[in-house]
Amino acid sequence: MIEKVLIANRGEIAVRVMRACREMGIETVAVHSTADANAMHVRLADESVCIGPPAVKDSYLNMSAILSAAAISNADAIHPGYGFLSENADFADMVEEHGITFIGPTADHIRVMGDKITAKATVKAAGIPVVPGSDGAVSDPVEARRVAEEIGLPVIIKAAAGGGGRGMRVATTMEELEEALSVASSEAAAMFGSGAVYVEKFLGKPRHIEIQILADTHGNVVHLGERDCSLQRRHQKVLEEAPSPALNASQRNEIGEIARAAIQKLGYRSTGTIEFLYEDGGFYFIEMNTRLQVEHPVTEMICGLDLVREMIRVASGSPLSFTQDEVRFSGHAIECRINAEHPETFMPSPGKVGDYYTPGGLGVRVDSALYSGYTVPPYYDSLIAKLIVHGANRNECLMRLRRALSEYVIDGMDTSIPLHQRLMSEPDFVNGDYDIHWLERLLGL
Repeated sequence: MIEKVLIANRGEIAVRVMRACREMGIETVAVHSTADANAMHVRLADESVCIGPPAVKDSYLNMSAILSAAAISNADAIHPGYGFLSENADFADMVEEHGITFIGPTADHIRVMGDKITAKATVKAAGIPVVPGSDGAVSDPVEARRVAEEIGLPVIIKAAAGGGGRGMRVATTMEELEEALSVASSEAAAMFGSGAVYVEKFLGKPRHIEIQILADTHGNVVHLGERDCSLQRRHQKVLEEAPSPALNASQRNEIGEIARAAIQKLGYRSTGTIEFLYEDGGFYFIEMNTRLQVEHPVTEMICGLDLVREMIRVASGSPLSFTQDEVRFSGHAIECRINAEHPETFMPSPGKVGDYYTPGGLGVRVDSALYSGYTVPPYYDSLIAKLIVHGANRNECLMRLRRALSEYVIDGMDTSIPLHQRLMSEPDFVNGDYDIHWLERLLGL
């Protein structure tokens, strides 16, 4: 069994992993930049090691520094959290080569799913439906036009190695196609080091549905239902809920089983999320995230399971602690991402936390690393907390979430709490009638 885990991350996810380790009797090591010397994850860990200056390339992306920290602290495992190095196949390889357990998928699976063209071909062969589009990378405008004529306009050009909405352009006419191809390729090369792009059918009003998967090294694979992540701004998720208001039990079971069977064929291990666009009853694969998701708590709330605990058990060589038949879905959960940014302009708003009060009560969970007097640094992602609420049904969940948002106090900076409060009063959202473009239409973006 793993005895000491180094958490190669910061903020709320580092604290989240730390809590699971503590409950399992496992010691923890925090790594931190000089800007995070007083961060909550550093305070809560059994040990901490400074790995560099504030810039992520010199600290949280510094593989050598992180491996050195693991060596000097005698950590026998590393959990990468999400973001940073969590989907870096080279890092996973390096961890294992140093005789340290990587708490996550194999480097090979990270590598395959990290390239969207290879990932699409891989899951298609495993039986997962995909969006119609090119079979591989497209660099020639003539080839792009041929694909567009075959699948029909509009189309979207996507970076093969991309993510977070970067390296994407939509073309609604053939005249726009060549420029979209050039711009997407240039942006992809600048952001990801590869200008490879591919062409897909652009769906007009889809929902973003993702299936949570867990797999061990003994051939056991389970799915934990879906999450609806359709509330997005510029391809960045704002709010997630489970189950999706758009699916019924039959659809849920069908796509869950398709995903589970495919992952079993691939011999995957650990947590993973298969993301789909859903429109008019059809599911179309987008990508697979080979890591723990930011929104994993909504799944935990409706299933009563600890995903981080299962990740650690799997990495230790143990089988999953439950079977598919033992998975039970109960009620409804919604997660609001609370960011340190202006709720209307979305400008980052780092600063010193003044008064700080978290909501509580039945079915309310806050994942955060904030405390009164802590200074949120300007160097990292603006996510500072996640408010997750569970209810017996979606209506009860919404009522509880409204109450929890009204209680939440984060003084000293702008936050996205007012945006979430606004969403709670929008009829379309209350009725569950929204798609991935709905929030941008609401905000006039």
